[in-house]
Amino acid sequence: MSLQVGIVGLPNVGKSTIFNALTESGIPAENYPFCTIDPNVGIVEVPDDRMVQISQYIKPKKQIYNTIEFVDIAGLVRGASKGEGLGNQFLSHIRSVDAIIHVVRCFEDDNVTHVEGALDPTRDIEIIETELLIRDMESLEKRIIKVTKQARTGDKDSIAEKECLEYIIEKVNDGIQVRNIELSENQHGIINTLNLLTNKPILYVANVDENEIQSVERGQLEEKLFKFAHNTGCEAIRLCGNIEQEISTMPQEDRQMFLEEYNLAEPGLYKLINRAYRLLGLETFFTAGEKEVRAWTVRKNTTAPGAAGVIHSDFERGFIKAEIYHFEDLMVHKSESALKEAGKIRLEGKNYIVKDGDVIFFKFNV
Repeated sequence: MSLQVGIVGLPNVGKSTIFNALTESGIPAENYPFCTIDPNVGIVEVPDDRMVQISQYIKPKKQIYNTIEFVDIAGLVRGASKGEGLGNQFLSHIRSVDAIIHVVRCFEDDNVTHVEGALDPTRDIEIIETELLIRDMESLEKRIIKVTKQARTGDKDSIAEKECLEYIIEKVNDGIQVRNIELSENQHGIINTLNLLTNKPILYVANVDENEIQSVERGQLEEKLFKFAHNTGCEAIRLCGNIEQEISTMPQEDRQMFLEEYNLAEPGLYKLINRAYRLLGLETFFTAGEKEVRAWTVRKNTTAPGAAGVIHSDFERGFIKAEIYHFEDLMVHKSESALKEAGKIRLEGKNYIVKDGDVIFFKFNV
């Protein structure tokens, strides 16, 4: 399952620094606007302690983690929807991703310029999201012209879509992001085909400095961002891009000591990656054997045959049964033989909904 998360924000907020840390790629991250023009794409493993814990009892030869693709999209500026700062090109890059991480600068630094002249997280967010809304309005207006013509023929689907678009256009005109508009299941189906920018799930990231990341209390700028996120029904996290990039360049054995110096339990990027994974509505199931323990990605509410198809289409086509136990039961009973004795391994059929943390062996016949 190939899913992409786009990293967006104003220029010079730390997007490329965070992307470098995520992917350990060393792409340019300079103090001037539009350092990034073409989007950089990196494939990142999803940290999951359960892989290590399962491997304690299964003893595989290797471990294979889930992955997510991150896309470093160039900084957007005021007027991007009208082409300012190559905005048309950059907005099209956002259209292709499945979810958005919006990096917001929450640190003072006289050596790093700010395109608006001063820091204001709420204003900075609204600049970006206004440009996304303007582009969505253009898409909606183009679509409703076409649908209105079709609706005149009496086509029921076109009439329903026209009514849906009229309702959404009214809300967007009021400055409401599409993701925050209350829609019926049918309306969601209509609008999802348009791939609107403000309909994508979003996570706000407060990029703070080395001092604030060590503080339990949020700083004034950071608190402003978290309040904005809460009021719009979104999540926010904080991390220090400079520290994360420094950690990413260290040998693995030195990283824990460095984290302890900053009173950090783990790299902030672990939280970022896992939140992005949840943002996409994803869950993990495992396959486990002597050859490998492997994590697999499925969307929530995926059936057992659908999960089998993630491994190979033949598994789904010839699905018979799934032999399943849960990670937490393995932690209690310590081995598959003990799980069997305790009756914790069960057979499930085609209607079974896979749960996060399931360990599955598929039985199929093609």
